[in-house]
Amino acid sequence: MECGNLKVVTSLVLASTLVVLANCAMENQGECMFPAIFNFGDSNSDTGGLSAAFGQAGPPHGETFFHSPAGRYCDGRLVIDFIAQSLGLPYLSAFLDAVGSNFSHGANFATAGSTIRPQNTTLRQSGFSPISLNVQFYEFSDFHRRSQIIRNKGHVFKELLPKGEYFSKALYTFDIGQNDLTAGFFLNMSTDEVKANIPDVLGQFTTVIKDIYDRGGRYFWIHNTGPVGCLPYVMDRVPITAGQVDKVGCASPQNEVAQYFNRKLKEVVVHLRQKLAHATLTYVDVYSVKYDLISHATKYGFEHPLRACCGHGGKYNYNEHIGCGGKITVKGKQILVGKACKDPSVSINWDGVHYTEAANKWIFDRIVDGSYSDPPISLKNACH
Repeated sequence: MECGNLKVVTSLVLASTLVVLANCAMENQGECMFPAIFNFGDSNSDTGGLSAAFGQAGPPHGETFFHSPAGRYCDGRLVIDFIAQSLGLPYLSAFLDAVGSNFSHGANFATAGSTIRPQNTTLRQSGFSPISLNVQFYEFSDFHRRSQIIRNKGHVFKELLPKGEYFSKALYTFDIGQNDLTAGFFLNMSTDEVKANIPDVLGQFTTVIKDIYDRGGRYFWIHNTGPVGCLPYVMDRVPITAGQVDKVGCASPQNEVAQYFNRKLKEVVVHLRQKLAHATLTYVDVYSVKYDLISHATKYGFEHPLRACCGHGGKYNYNEHIGCGGKITVKGKQILVGKACKDPSVSINWDGVHYTEAANKWIFDRIVDGSYSDPPISLKNACH
């Protein structure tokens, strides 16, 4: 073996050994036992916020697991549901959903369509939520303060609201940024124009992390954004030439912007580690997991990775004007869009925008052990 190759092999072995030793050291410290989760994000982790504020996501959403609509734009559970379940916590209630909610182990401030940077359009005009990340922080700040005032009244309030010390021991999860990119694409911005907005977007993200830290938050689990160029609603609405499609069939320019966003997000996380002395920030590369799933769908037991399961018409079984849960008239009869989706368990994309429960579970199973995290620590060790 040549000396150069020997050095490379030695370096790889040393790096692998260091990762193993680091994981062993964290395991020896014991699992974190997070008593609560506070989640911020968009539809990838919304468990009922938009539905509570602007009308329920109707059938067939929720049909696989909940057997009825459950506030999620999915046939069943989301990655955040599997995160809560793995930590032994109940599924998160949406902060905006007052009916039947229990916030004793956290709250979910995410809403479908949310962006980091506030948009200058209404929900009806653009499909983007007015509940941007800064609004979600205001909601959290109000919840932090008022929950303790109300909890101190005792009785049922004591059972439905978190203990004060939970706020410093909780896991703070983030999955947001995708809509900041698609908002630009849908306004016919060039990829360079969308990229030019990213520093300001991430500057606002940084501010929110710091504000939560100032209110006692210490443990942050931050997902990067997925391959937006593989989503039917993007490929259907954004003009794409033949040379802009990759070997999988995804839109390369949009995915390149997502990757650029992720590189800058990772730089932000590294910067925050330096500034927030008592914080633990874990960066999770869900982009790589999702792209791997889409690229090798058959290998993993899935079919038609670029087609919506619950949809109607077109190359991607997606129609911007008649979405999942809408109704179409066939031979004089009204039919619910989505009933033709025979088996969501082998589909990756649910409605052209979101992933199925089966895909969400597959994604969670790959990120939970820290294999795609920086640093490479598991979810249950994300406080170390």
